[in-house]
Amino acid sequence: MTAAKRGGALLVLVCVSACAVGKKDAEEVPRLGPLNWQGASEKSRCEFRGRQDRDVVESMAPGAPRPNILRVYGYVGTGEERRRVLLCREVDTNFDGQKDVLRTYGDNGEKLRELADVDFDGKVDTWITFGPSGPVQVEFDKNGDGRADEIRIYSHGKLVRVKRDSNNDGKADIFENYENERLVRMGLDTDFDGSVDVWRRDTERAGTRPEKDDEEAGQGEGSPPNTPDAPAE
Repeated sequence: MTAAKRGGALLVLVCVSACAVGKKDAEEVPRLGPLNWQGASEKSRCEFRGRQDRDVVESMAPGAPRPNILRVYGYVGTGEERRRVLLCREVDTNFDGQKDVLRTYGDNGEKLRELADVDFDGKVDTWITFGPSGPVQVEFDKNGDGRADEIRIYSHGKLVRVKRDSNNDGKADIFENYENERLVRMGLDTDFDGSVDVWRRDTERAGTRPEKDDEEAGQGEGSPPNTPDAPAE
């Protein structure tokens, strides 16, 4: 990987912090489509066309051969309270002429969502939803099929759950639970029927309980009792 690409990947990964949610949560995160548009503002995915309350600014990062950053500002409030705020930003982090990161912001400058093409193949493979303390949900498409096969959930900036699809059938079959960002319990759907069959524990932290809990087997969706949820946005 070239230095430019390494730098681009680092910029993308800085904004990603990682555990998993249920299927419903994952489906609620919006998909904005491929990042295959070029640098010109007319091909931007940020909303500004036909809007009199939008300003579009293109700029160049050091070393960029062409403008590689696009920002869209909007105006909120009225009278003396009226102010300009950043609503959307797109970046071509590896200077190949294609935007590989898109981030949207709220009226108070808070980060809302981000999508990224981390491997620079022209397809979105990372989706991030932000909360007040940072990312609350991060999804990864690791096999390039356009679907998230790993979902991570954070609570107050700490990883609490991870959900993985190990056989690429579109359904999670590995469910991990974390405490203080350390894996303490893992649920396995060994027959891929959508229900957890076995729970394995960190016995040092959870005592000497057996690896399989009869009362918990078959719960499914990777949500055993007393598992902390990500905060509502």
